[in-house]
Amino acid sequence: MKISFINIFYLNGIAFLLVVLLYSFSSSGATTDEFFADERNALIQLREIVTSSGTNLHGNWTGPPCYKNQSRWAGIGCSNSHVTRLVLEGLRINASLPPTLLQNVTFLTKFSLRNNFLYGPLPNLSSLLELEFLLLSNNRFSGSIPVAYAKLPKLVRLELQQNSLQGSIPPFDQDTLIGLNVSYNQLGGPIPETAVLQRFPKSSYDFNSNLCGRPIEVPCTISPPPSPPSNGSSPVLIPPPPPAAPEGSKGSLKIWSIALIAAAASMIPLCIMLFFVCYFRRIHLITKPKAEQPAGEASTVVTGKRTHWSGSTDDPERRVELEFFDKSRPVFDLDDLLRATAEVIGRGKLGTTYKVMLECGPIVAVKRLKDKNDLSNKEFIQQLQLLGNLKHENLVEIISFYYSKDEKLIIYEHVPHGNLFQLIHENRGIGRQPLNWSTRLSVIRDIAKALNFLHQSLPSHKVPHGNLKSSNVLLHLNTNVIYQSKLTDYGLLPLLPSRNSSQKLAVAKSPEFFQAKKLTAKADIYCFGIILLEIITGKSPAGHNSSSSRNPGNYEEYDLVDDLSDWARTVVNCDWSTDVLDMEILAEKERYDEMLKLTNIALECTNTVPENRPKMSEVLRRIEEVETAIRA
Repeated sequence: MKISFINIFYLNGIAFLLVVLLYSFSSSGATTDEFFADERNALIQLREIVTSSGTNLHGNWTGPPCYKNQSRWAGIGCSNSHVTRLVLEGLRINASLPPTLLQNVTFLTKFSLRNNFLYGPLPNLSSLLELEFLLLSNNRFSGSIPVAYAKLPKLVRLELQQNSLQGSIPPFDQDTLIGLNVSYNQLGGPIPETAVLQRFPKSSYDFNSNLCGRPIEVPCTISPPPSPPSNGSSPVLIPPPPPAAPEGSKGSLKIWSIALIAAAASMIPLCIMLFFVCYFRRIHLITKPKAEQPAGEASTVVTGKRTHWSGSTDDPERRVELEFFDKSRPVFDLDDLLRATAEVIGRGKLGTTYKVMLECGPIVAVKRLKDKNDLSNKEFIQQLQLLGNLKHENLVEIISFYYSKDEKLIIYEHVPHGNLFQLIHENRGIGRQPLNWSTRLSVIRDIAKALNFLHQSLPSHKVPHGNLKSSNVLLHLNTNVIYQSKLTDYGLLPLLPSRNSSQKLAVAKSPEFFQAKKLTAKADIYCFGIILLEIITGKSPAGHNSSSSRNPGNYEEYDLVDDLSDWARTVVNCDWSTDVLDMEILAEKERYDEMLKLTNIALECTNTVPENRPKMSEVLRRIEEVETAIRA
């Protein structure tokens, strides 16, 4: 009996251990190979919508979306077997999204459908409590912004610009929210006075004609409350009767009328005298020689698309003589500049740029800086003299400058053939002349040479360029139909008095700026990496206004750009290397090796750790090695 009991106990123990081992094995297998059916079903719903719009994901979105924390599905990123990223940008998706889209993909942290043709209302997304980046700009969405977006607790960035959204802005007040853009819509009403919404700049709300509030400096008028309804009926607005005139008022009215008429009659001769004095004074000023004309502030009078400069006579500090750095150039004075006709060619966060056509002389570009009243004469002149003496074939030359208390002008050579942003991104589609790889490589080399020169010539500048972006790469088309690239807007960081004002420059998009770390020349390297990816991929950096029809002439506004490097890094790491290339250069298969080498350089330049980015001299050397290998 004892032996039988021991045998039974022994056998039961072995069975128990087997059960435990089997359970452990099945559990571990579930953690590595598990996928969540609800998430997959939600994505399949999106796949069918995308397929119906002409973009076919059927060949790629098959099987489980996540396998061992990786995804073979285009645009999908995974973590802990959950779908955490969904990015389908620039696929020309022409469809309407269902309001319940992605409700079961509850671990999603990034959702981007930028640069498509999506229409209809925005999806609800109220269940996506982990969502950090919601990027739906450059589409055709209509209706209102869902109030649920203001309740997403971890939202870091919201991009809804360039749609057709209406209604009011919800009261966003998440402390996590550091980026918001709702410009170029049809929103209206007051901007909610939450601490979060009040700290965003005017550019976050621009081109919504019915918006008002402190950030855009448009006061909100308060409508008088309607009269209360009587006896439960609808309110009827009846103007109150005018107050009865007191006795004797008619006599006093006549007395006051007579007095006013007499005063007006006595003013008429005085006004006539003043008119003739002003008229003869103006004739005298016009006929005076230039040297005798009083100094004054530069100002502009805008008529249509052209701007006529004129000068007032109130500023004793005005420097009439302009300092020219190249004595061989035709010299003009400030009065010549003020009399010339000017055309706005760019509006940016630093100021407005004009194409100025002098009556007798060259065409020049004049940048009119704004918000620089805290700069002293000495600081401004020292910086501009330093920059004006820099000469390089790939830098836009500074010809001269002007300083006064309320006006700061920088006069550049005029570069006539647009900028790199326009060349890469505008007029895409039927009829566009593809931008071949040789041209792109030539532009890359020119930018690298100019940036390397700045880094060597401006060691005193913590960030030598400071505002490097594709709209600040100007293009000159020479007689051989080859673009020569020239950098502009360089060396202006020392003119900005504080870190907050540095947000206007491209270096503010670097990871170290967001982390409040010290800025160095490596921030320029980061911006160069973004431009390099822009040229290779053909994709526009996040937040950049690429629609000239909605904002003609404005190619100077940037916002967050790190998503381009994130996307490129994901594609390369998932062995879809050629998927990173712009469709316009895919046919040049014999050049793939060069393209991918430069892609790797771009990813090194956009490393989130500044110390891990290469120096500009090393970047230039590697680019020139690629060119040398081609010629060999």
